[in-house]
Amino acid sequence: MIPPLLRENREFRRFWVGQSVSLFGDQITSIALPLTAVLVLHANASQMGYLIAAELVPNLLFSLHAGAWVDQRGRRRQTMIATDLGRAALIATVPVAYALDILTIEQLYVVAFLSGTLTVLFFVAVVSREHYVAANSLLFGSRAFSFVAGPSIGGVLVQLLKAPFALVVDAVSYVLSALYLGSISPEEPPTEQAERGHVTQGARYLLGTPWIRASLLATATINLFNFVFHAIFILYAVRSLHVRPGTLGLVLGAAAVGGLIGSTIAGRVGRWVGIGPAFVLGCIVFPAPLVLVPLAGGPHGLVLAMLFLAEFGSGLGVMILDISAASIRAALVPDRLRSRVSGAYMVVNNGVRPIGALAGGLLGTTIGLRPTLWIAVVGAIAGFLWLLPSPLPKMRELPEPGEP
Repeated sequence: MIPPLLRENREFRRFWVGQSVSLFGDQITSIALPLTAVLVLHANASQMGYLIAAELVPNLLFSLHAGAWVDQRGRRRQTMIATDLGRAALIATVPVAYALDILTIEQLYVVAFLSGTLTVLFFVAVVSREHYVAANSLLFGSRAFSFVAGPSIGGVLVQLLKAPFALVVDAVSYVLSALYLGSISPEEPPTEQAERGHVTQGARYLLGTPWIRASLLATATINLFNFVFHAIFILYAVRSLHVRPGTLGLVLGAAAVGGLIGSTIAGRVGRWVGIGPAFVLGCIVFPAPLVLVPLAGGPHGLVLAMLFLAEFGSGLGVMILDISAASIRAALVPDRLRSRVSGAYMVVNNGVRPIGALAGGLLGTTIGLRPTLWIAVVGAIAGFLWLLPSPLPKMRELPEPGEP
């Protein structure tokens, strides 16, 4: 059955199709770009770390100012189209350089950094205040499904076409996304003239509003410790639990399956317990199943079962968290501040990720992998405590901006 929002809302339907295509392309790139570094350029561990960092750093550097610029400039749809086309051009330079035998690891750093910058600009420009939960469920559902199928398709394409040429698919996906965006005319909020404090106004709103401040503290804490966990998870699974790489891929796929299911039930959970309690629940269910990873032991079959359950449960929880949190922010942040608040939120929430990854590597080296995993899991679960004194646990429905 086609969801009513897709059946009845042409504008959102075309936006959703374009983004779904682009998300699949992103997942292909998530395999093809690192494999290009490893298989074609023979990158070492340090170079792979730099490549990942290059994509994450723009969140720290540009999110705040990008949000202020979009709020002042307006024309959000045009900005999103430009970023899609820019990312398509950047990704396309990799197979072109490979074909000309001039591809270098430095080029991959530049592509990752500039693509990450345009991605920041794209997401702070997104504006949609209609049908919050239903729209976010569909978008996050597409993301979850892309996590299931995208890497598998990417692996096949890399094997058939070689890693650099597989990136062509992602470049095409961005072009399709831009075409779909160009075919709609959404209503956009008014722009705001730049005044003193314009850039930091989103951060001031974030810090001065109890519900969003608590939301940021909770999700940033979870993100920080989650990246401590993921920095060493694969190493721990392969070396300590003796999981083969192929089986590990299936384990990670369990998280995507859980995420797909979570995206379909998030709306019902929000209606059942309330949108605020659903967010609190997601903040617990996301990290809690991961306790099974440091607990894993015994027969190999039992170890694999515990890893599958850990990843599946975590994937389900993160979708409940993401969809409810995105819906709350979309409903409550004033239109005129939306991009600036989004940018300020991204600076902190995404900016802690490289810090967590570096901390995970350091702790894993100094105190061992299993103790580090325990620190990561317990720290992430504790993130929900920031929400308890806030208005969020009592928020049954989405009020109008300024009400909580």
